[in-house]
Amino acid sequence: MTGIWWGIYTCIAMKKLCLALLLGLALCACSNDNSDIPGPPAGGSPDDDPIPPPSSGNLPPKGFTPCEGGLAGPYPCNGFDLLGRLDLTDLQAIAGNDIWGWTDPEDGREYALVGLDNGTAFVDISDPDNLVYLGKLPTASTNSSWRDIKVYQNHAYIVSEAEGHGMQVFDLTLLRTVSGAPQSFAANARYRGFGNAHNLVINEASGFAYAVGTARDDIYNGGVHFIDLNDPVNPVPAGGYGDSGYTHDAQAVTYSGPDTDYSGREIFVGANESSVVVVDITDKQNPSLISEFDYPNTSYTHQGWFTEDQRYFILGDELDEPNFGFNSRTLVFDFSDLDNPVLHTTYQGPTAAIDHNGYVLGNEFFLANYTAGMRLIDISQIEAGTLAELAFFDSYPMNNSTSFNGVWSVYPYFASGKIVLNDMNSGLFVIARNEQP
Repeated sequence: MTGIWWGIYTCIAMKKLCLALLLGLALCACSNDNSDIPGPPAGGSPDDDPIPPPSSGNLPPKGFTPCEGGLAGPYPCNGFDLLGRLDLTDLQAIAGNDIWGWTDPEDGREYALVGLDNGTAFVDISDPDNLVYLGKLPTASTNSSWRDIKVYQNHAYIVSEAEGHGMQVFDLTLLRTVSGAPQSFAANARYRGFGNAHNLVINEASGFAYAVGTARDDIYNGGVHFIDLNDPVNPVPAGGYGDSGYTHDAQAVTYSGPDTDYSGREIFVGANESSVVVVDITDKQNPSLISEFDYPNTSYTHQGWFTEDQRYFILGDELDEPNFGFNSRTLVFDFSDLDNPVLHTTYQGPTAAIDHNGYVLGNEFFLANYTAGMRLIDISQIEAGTLAELAFFDSYPMNNSTSFNGVWSVYPYFASGKIVLNDMNSGLFVIARNEQP
């Protein structure tokens, strides 16, 4: 299957018309097994165009369901209870993708910002017994399987792979006074400095956004567009970086890690499909490459996140599981010397599911692991090279196969401890730890 998978990936990355033929071959090759191999669409990445699984006739719970005996209703779990959920029908959509969160600084109410094929839904999750779907900001152009959302200064910034979409700006404080939900919202502004974008990064410390995964033939070669957000509703172009080619996802930080040569500098770490790039972007008109590196069995360098001390960078490769047969593989790099990052350790999870987006909070790593749901990994012993799974919640109970179904992303940063997941096939889940992690 490796050759078929690589062919599908190549078609996706290069946007070739051979995808349909390769998909047919893949489906034929898999017709006698239960691997559930998907057929990804043409687009900016190998992330799949999800198709909701057929109904079993038994509707899963939508309210509080404790994790007992390894299950919360039909959902496999360990250490997490289901607080509530809204399915794709509730959200008036066909497929889910990215997710982020916002806490209102005035009253502490918590909101999930849910990426969908046809727009972005806003859900008040303050009372998990009464999740309120407030409405949707429709897509700015056409529907798309890919959407990404970040927040700065009480505004949501939204990009999509949809052609001509640009970046929507939405004032989240408008959610305070919604009546007659669900509503159809309008963007407060729309930035048109690019058309499509796969992902969006915001460094809240500097007030800049970084759009990545734009058109490969644009001024920055699909690299990164710098956008000044210091006036949140009036984004201003501020240059970019494209010398290292297409960037799929990234993180930008004001650096406070162990390499004192870069203290206080703004550092951009890009997942560039076949390598990781580290760039000094302090001077927006003169960004400077610090280092670029790959790693064993590189297949599709997808997304990563710093540990809080910025010594380590935790990276996922989206296609190493199908192409090399690994269980979910997470790579940890030592960034003590930004000029020379080195592979520190590798962790493999308990299933063959593909890893997607992961985020660090304290000594824990929250990993969206597609068909295996969200996995919580202890990184407290990362210096010793030891990572260990603590708990999980699996919103895709059908299987843990190596396929593009299940949890796309996770947001673990609510002060209340609530965690929100967006499952491509079944929508929004709100979960929380129980007393047995």
